[in-house]
Amino acid sequence: MKTHTLSVIVENKPGVLARISGLFARRGYNIESLAVGPTERPEISRITLQVGVDRPEVLEQITKQLNKLIEVLKIVELEESAVRRELLLVKLKADPASRSQIIEIVQLFRGKTVDVHNDSLVVEATGSPEKLEALLEMLRPYGVRELVQSGLVALGRGAKSLTDRSAKVDRARPGVR
Repeated sequence: MKTHTLSVIVENKPGVLARISGLFARRGYNIESLAVGPTERPEISRITLQVGVDRPEVLEQITKQLNKLIEVLKIVELEESAVRRELLLVKLKADPASRSQIIEIVQLFRGKTVDVHNDSLVVEATGSPEKLEALLEMLRPYGVRELVQSGLVALGRGAKSLTDRSAKVDRARPGVR
């Protein structure tokens, strides 16, 4: 199964995320990662979706169904070269003897310690999914108590922008994006 990253530009209106996630649920598609946030334009939000599909026609079907939603302005599948980042928070068992080793590992990955207690430590790291997985592998022997990872956010490389102010969406003619 191949993972695809979709950047979906939507009108910033109540219920848009519910309609999009409902569309996936009704059709039995799984969302592997989801992140939503505002853009440089307050009336527009960006949804970054990661979906795993086994056939190209399934991805095409997902895109067609998303395009039918009136609030969806633009959909782009991001290339592998896109800049991709996630946020990771990990609470670890950390007695005084192991604390300095954990901090050293986290610093190698350009992370930071955000909370310290007598028997635990919370660390934060941002980076590509691969980088964060490598960090987790190094931290697992110390005992992961809790973990939370944000959804993937991504932007295409280069000067082109999905939310360029000069780009106009023609709502008078259905299907034109």
